[in-house]
Amino acid sequence: MRGMVRMEKQTKIYKIAAVSVFAALVFVSNYLSVPVPVAIGSVSRIHLGNIFCLLSGFVLGPVGGGLAAGIGSGLYDLTNPAYITSAPFTFAFKFLLAAACGLVAYARGARAENHVQNIVAAVAGSATYMVLYLGKAFVEGMMLGSEIGAVLTAVATKAVTSSINAAIAVVVSVPLCAAVRLALKKSRLLEKMG
Repeated sequence: MRGMVRMEKQTKIYKIAAVSVFAALVFVSNYLSVPVPVAIGSVSRIHLGNIFCLLSGFVLGPVGGGLAAGIGSGLYDLTNPAYITSAPFTFAFKFLLAAACGLVAYARGARAENHVQNIVAAVAGSATYMVLYLGKAFVEGMMLGSEIGAVLTAVATKAVTSSINAAIAVVVSVPLCAAVRLALKKSRLLEKMG
């Protein structure tokens, strides 16, 4: 009995450490970006953060991956004056991006080991984020009293950058997932995380 309790504690520690490491990866990868000016004074970016948000969902599952993606992206927003007011939304939206990816990748016991299912998972996570992000941009623009034309132009520009981010994230995260999971299996860390 005592050994099982000890193993459960170790598993929790490994999970917490893994969420922390992936949150750090998400945070740092958000700095690798190219800003794109958008109408009505906001900014959009082409960045690598979504790759690691999806990878978090693949490796850590819906909850752990969601936490890593949300925490890392939210902290990035808190450290960047251009995005600081969006941090709560970013936390929620990136959490849902990774959670959607993890839910699909782990469906039917696959545990992110089915390549085709992982592609679907990455697309599902990216699409979830895009709908939320573009919906927020539209609502914000309308609430600020901007003309509908300016709002639609801003949303269209953000849709282009979001589509590029999504495509990059899907194309890179799926093979990266296979490589990372293989390395974690060989090191036996995957089984230690539960």
